[in-house]
Amino acid sequence: MNDTNPPGPTPEITGPHRYRNSATMIRTADPAWLGAAQAGLIGVVADSPDANNRLVTPDGHEFVNMCSCSYLGLNHHPAVVEGAIEALRETGATSLVMPTTRVRHRLLARLEEELGDLFGCHALPGASCSALTAGILPLIASGHLSDGQPRVMVFDRFCHFCMSYMKPVCGDESLVLTCDHNDLDRLEEICRTYPRVAYVADGAYSMGGAAALDGLRRLQERYGLFLYLDDSHSLSILGEHGEGFARSQLEMNELTVITASLGKAFGTAGGIAMLGSREMFEFLHRHAGPVGWSQNMSFPVVGASLASAAIHRSPELGELQRRLQENIAYFDTAFPTAFAGNGLPVRRITVGDPEAAVKLSADMFQRGFYCSAVFFPIVPKGEAGLRIMIRADLSREKLDEFIGHIKDLSPTH
Repeated sequence: MNDTNPPGPTPEITGPHRYRNSATMIRTADPAWLGAAQAGLIGVVADSPDANNRLVTPDGHEFVNMCSCSYLGLNHHPAVVEGAIEALRETGATSLVMPTTRVRHRLLARLEEELGDLFGCHALPGASCSALTAGILPLIASGHLSDGQPRVMVFDRFCHFCMSYMKPVCGDESLVLTCDHNDLDRLEEICRTYPRVAYVADGAYSMGGAAALDGLRRLQERYGLFLYLDDSHSLSILGEHGEGFARSQLEMNELTVITASLGKAFGTAGGIAMLGSREMFEFLHRHAGPVGWSQNMSFPVVGASLASAAIHRSPELGELQRRLQENIAYFDTAFPTAFAGNGLPVRRITVGDPEAAVKLSADMFQRGFYCSAVFFPIVPKGEAGLRIMIRADLSREKLDEFIGHIKDLSPTH
């Protein structure tokens, strides 16, 4: 018998949007992304006669990559390339293709030891910083990386997307809060209110600037604040052995985790979590989900990373760091920006309007320089512009040429 009763109202299934709102983000950001695509700035295909300084599209357009995060040029260092090839020869395979929780290849165990000794920590490698973050942050929220009691999770407003993305998962374990960028007064107020707090932030920020480490160290000493810092943009470029901005200033302990990408200045791929104890290492191997899954670092990446680690122990690292700092200082003198003088390689050229940022990026690409147009939600609304990376392997001639074009196309800077 047919049911003649009219259907009832459709149940509401929209989420609470406590930590993300995809509809709002896409509605706001997609016009700029579509504009960038129409300008030929998205999905560019190129060969790399020189991995950073000379790329060529199929139609013959040559350009310098001003978006490469290989700040020291190690991604095309002959020893690093040979390390990847030698690992393939030695193992005769690309990987074990199984969870590292169960079996780790001897080469990966050797890399753990090398990186741990190099950076003064217990080193946990992963397929990426995002995988490490996805595995570790929920266990900080639940308290299982400390005393077993949940911690209030305070995210810096400018922390990288891979960390903000984990807010909903952490929110199933504990209270999640967001504080303004480097707002230590607000963070201390939260520490006074709640007995267990963790702070999630970048060390060196992907859009420029850095964490207020002195104040964070003070809050950790006073309140037992747990620090989770992603320092991907400073690993290798700072510190005697390339420890990075955060690790070179903070002692490792049970209340500090520093993650970093090996796919930027280190010159290879994957990520690393610097931990304060072997017990934490073993616990994360068992319980940090994507950290131990089967898509971990491939043998060529491990071999390349071992070769990069050897460079980090040599005088060559200091020479590359010196060249980078000289180029940063040269750029800051010739073209000062908001982050001039901080010794870090990320610079933003703010123009304000997303359409203007896309046009400036497109004009620079036509003149032989690819630089990212960045806009909300990558940067706050009203602060759209270009993001560029200064590198050790950029010649002064190319820097001068880039600066000249920017001044010509954006005379207000």
